[in-house]
Amino acid sequence: MAEPGFWDDQRAAQTVIDANNQLKTKHDNFIALQDKLDDLDVAFELLQEEPDAELQGEIEADLADLQEKMTRYEMTLLLSQPYDANNAILEIHPGAGGTESQDWGSMLLRMYQRWAAQSGFSVEVADYLAGDEAGIKSVTLLVSGENAYGMLRSEKGVHRLVRISPFDSAGRRHTSFASVDVMPELDNSIEIDVRPEDIKMEVFRSSGAGGQHINKTSSAVRLIHIPTGIVVSSQAQRSQFQNKDTAMGMLKAKLYQREQAKKAEEAAAIKGDQMEVAFGSQIRSYVFHPYTMVKDHRTNYETGNGQAVMDGDLDPFIYAYLQWELSKKNPQ
Repeated sequence: MAEPGFWDDQRAAQTVIDANNQLKTKHDNFIALQDKLDDLDVAFELLQEEPDAELQGEIEADLADLQEKMTRYEMTLLLSQPYDANNAILEIHPGAGGTESQDWGSMLLRMYQRWAAQSGFSVEVADYLAGDEAGIKSVTLLVSGENAYGMLRSEKGVHRLVRISPFDSAGRRHTSFASVDVMPELDNSIEIDVRPEDIKMEVFRSSGAGGQHINKTSSAVRLIHIPTGIVVSSQAQRSQFQNKDTAMGMLKAKLYQREQAKKAEEAAAIKGDQMEVAFGSQIRSYVFHPYTMVKDHRTNYETGNGQAVMDGDLDPFIYAYLQWELSKKNPQ
């Protein structure tokens, strides 16, 4: 039997290993960027000596690619919170408004799935509840990959859509809201005490988006944390036991987030600070009528290319958020 403190030592050692691996990855990425820049310098010198339209086109394409990779590298350097390197759990909940807001929820789902695919993250739909006529009532995504949480935590809050509704025969403008919640997936180094007697488990038949992965057996799992009223569900796995494990991980993440928010509120009360209400606050507006603009109300970053944003081009917003966050910590 392991001696007292053995697992604490193991977790501490793993934390050091993870930190070293992250530093090595950042170093290797920096060297790769430097090598790419050196190659471009050589190519540019050749172009100056002997102009060539084909070479110029290649240099311009390579330069655009390098700029994109450098921006992503800068973003990783701005990630400073304890669990930024972790996988992320992302939930979308449409607001009041029926079909209109539920359709907005499905648009956000598509946006995040496209962003994740473009960024090299894997996405798994852990829970999906379809809307009555269109869209979704709720969805939970597990986004896996290094820095997934650090990149996505900027999305936490309420997202507002203004458009001509495709569901309104009169062609009127509608405003819809959906809330996005983001939590880090916790590893074994984080101790979250969940008593079995505090959990009520329910099982049901799973059904994915568009009727995919419909099971004839009740393999999907819903966990209800009785003291807090927190409810989580998982139906992504074939096995009831796997879904229970996934749901338990989601529950622990929610309990951890709840405890961190409570500590932050208590600290703010002692300091006399006015806390920003993150959940329920409008963080970003997506306007598609009478003009097109997507604007983040925290950083004031905006773009007129709303379609690109809906197709997953979120990095400029994430980068602006991380810079804004840093400026709050280190005001000039």
